Formats: sequence, structure tokens, C-alpha cells
Amino acid sequence: MVIEVLPFQFKLDTTLLAGISLWSLALYLGFFPLSEWVMERLAAWMNRVEQSLYTSRKEFERTRQVRESQNAFYASLLSTVPFVVLGVLCNWGIAASLGHSWTISMGIIACIGCGVYELGRRDGQSVK
Repeated sequence: MVIEVLPFQFKLDTTLLAGISLWSLALYLGFFPLSEWVMERLAAWMNRVEQSLYTSRKEFERTRQVRESQNAFYASLLSTVPFVVLGVLCNWGIAASLGHSWTISMGIIACIGCGVYELGRRDGQSVK
């Protein structure tokens, strides 16, 4: 398959990838207002940058809706990058302090806790 095509072999530590993913998800859920803010700022920045590339105002307005949707999509993807970096740091901290075998367990616990927190936060907002 893919391994046969590549001229070199590399080993992926699946425990490391799973731990980083779980911690990133937990942080993304736990700090959802922050991630939403980052996403909005990135989309606004991309829209301003793209607007500066157009010389014709008419052409800019004609394609505005499509470009803003595309920029919102890219911003949502890029807004996960800081949480992946923090997930790497959290995973490394757990591995250094408790041992490599605890990274996935603590990541799952963090995901459940942050998911429950986010559900409670949204429920509290809907009551107001």
C-alpha cells in the first residue's frame, strides 16, 4: 500500500497521536469562546487581506459571499492550530509527570470534563 510506495519507512507513535488529539479536543471544547474569537479574528483578517488584492470594487462585491464563506472555512481550520500546540504541551506534561501510559486516560477524562462543561455553559446561556 502506501508503505510500499515510499522509499523510506517511518514509525508513528499512535499513543502519542491519540493523546495529542484528545488533549487538543479537550482544550478546544473547554475554551470554546476563545476558539470562536480566534476563528472570527482570522476570518476578518483574511477578508481584509483579500479585499486589498482587488483593484475593482465591482469585482470585489460580485464574489464577496463566496470568498467570505471560503475564508470562514479556512479560519475554522486554522483556529485549531493553537489548541494542537497546547495539546502537545499538555500531553508532554502528563507523560513527563505521570508516565506515558497515562496520556490517553487523562486525555479522555479531560475531553469528558470539558464536554460536560461546554454543555452546561451553553445551557446556562440559553436560559438567560
